Amino acid sequence: MEKVGVLVEALPYIMEFHNQVMVIKMGGHAMVNEEVLEKTVKDILLLYFVGIKPVIVHGGGPEISEKMSKLGLKPKFIDGLRITDEETMEVVQMVLDGKINSKIVSIFIKNGGKAVGISGKDGLLVVARKKIIKKRVGDSDVELDLGYVGETEFVNPEILRILIDNGFIPVVSPVAVDLNGKIYNMNADIVAGDIASALKAKKLIILTDVPGILRDPRDKSSLISKLRVFELEEMLKSGKIEGGMIPKVEAIIKALNGGVEKGHIIDGSKEHAILLELFTKEGIGTMIER
Repeated sequence: MEKVGVLVEALPYIMEFHNQVMVIKMGGHAMVNEEVLEKTVKDILLLYFVGIKPVIVHGGGPEISEKMSKLGLKPKFIDGLRITDEETMEVVQMVLDGKINSKIVSIFIKNGGKAVGISGKDGLLVVARKKIIKKRVGDSDVELDLGYVGETEFVNPEILRILIDNGFIPVVSPVAVDLNGKIYNMNADIVAGDIASALKAKKLIILTDVPGILRDPRDKSSLISKLRVFELEEMLKSGKIEGGMIPKVEAIIKALNGGVEKGHIIDGSKEHAILLELFTKEGIGTMIER
């Protein structure tokens, strides 16, 4: 009866989410731990087989850093964004397009899913422009050159719609080009948010290694279960969001302001994290709504 109770609790959510697009950004332990990755894929397949339409965007930061170290290259970051010179860009493509994307697709296929691996370059899915960050130094703004790091100029979601409408699960690598064919390393969180906006997805779900948005970044028990988007914007402006959480929060804010209904930031290393967040009243991470 306990198992039946779980199914009954999930039913209203299954009905609400049926036939809806959800963009899921896979990162953190869900990427580097093979066992966690396989369990995450199985959970996404459960969503797929109850009628939800998942679109996967993956990162690969830890694996890129590991590969760089093996090649004698030292990773450098500014506000959670990797500084990407020409050598680093080659490693980024090798790891994201060549290794991680194909690995995720293989695990989906192994478990009965129809997955297709693409990158932001394919079909001009994500058209990029060079990203410049401005930092306040003393009394003036200084532009910081991140190298081959891009931001989204616009998204052409047609290729995703074709795949989704034909029953495929797109798995997107965050490598994109500008209209001159120059290749850029994109932040996977931001790409996921931009794709979610372009598809007018029901939800944007970001898997990471922390429980969600914390009142105190050093205290994992200070989880905020629910936020409105304006509250999250205030936290970002006041400096309460730090480091690698900054692009995740920016992606959620942009996606919700772009028409996505709700955003979720959850700990992808917890077993069945996606299912617990979507199909139970309590959830386990932070839900952000408009």
